[in-house]
Amino acid sequence: MSRSQLEMSDSEDDDTPQLSSHALAALQEFYAERKQSTNPGEGDKYNVGVIEENWQLSQFWYSQDTALRLAQEAIAAAGEGGRIACVSAPSVYQKLRELHGEGISVYIFEYDKRFAIYGEEFVFYDYNNPLDLPGRIAEHSFDIVVADPPYLSEECLRKTSETIRFLTRGKVLLCTGAIMEEQAAQLLDVKMCKFIPEHSRNLANEFRCYANYDSGLDYET
Repeated sequence: MSRSQLEMSDSEDDDTPQLSSHALAALQEFYAERKQSTNPGEGDKYNVGVIEENWQLSQFWYSQDTALRLAQEAIAAAGEGGRIACVSAPSVYQKLRELHGEGISVYIFEYDKRFAIYGEEFVFYDYNNPLDLPGRIAEHSFDIVVADPPYLSEECLRKTSETIRFLTRGKVLLCTGAIMEEQAAQLLDVKMCKFIPEHSRNLANEFRCYANYDSGLDYET
């Protein structure tokens, strides 16, 4: 290498952008958080939000208070020893597991395979194929189904309703937009509850809960 080439190489090295210690620390924190979101530790894997929202899949997690209220309602509706299905409602599943560990029977039906970290309780679910479920999931085998269809469309609600009717022994707790009230009543015979759910991020559309039984969500706590 000639002297001129060496000088040019040294100059290029000097011109290479260097991260400040603060920026480097922030970048390392970002990658650590991303790793944590895809591979959470055993102790916190049921925390709501430990798996980050994927907006491309129309994922918007409930606030901690809403997830807690819906989980408590599901437990009360299912009764002692009851079985709970969470269809496209991972926040409720996580809160149920966070509260009760292995003491309840609950399954998560979800398209996002990141939730396969929950083992046998994870059931891959695509609302476009509403009855394409594994043989281990028997018809009418859940005391309550908590469902949150991913899209505010008649098609999505109609197909998700097929799944709900297949799974439930009777009770349905549906969470969807206020604009879906009429369709929800027609498809699932549910009525709007007084309780207004909230998300960790504000949504443009008004969101409501619906039930086909005498729900505790119609009463103040």
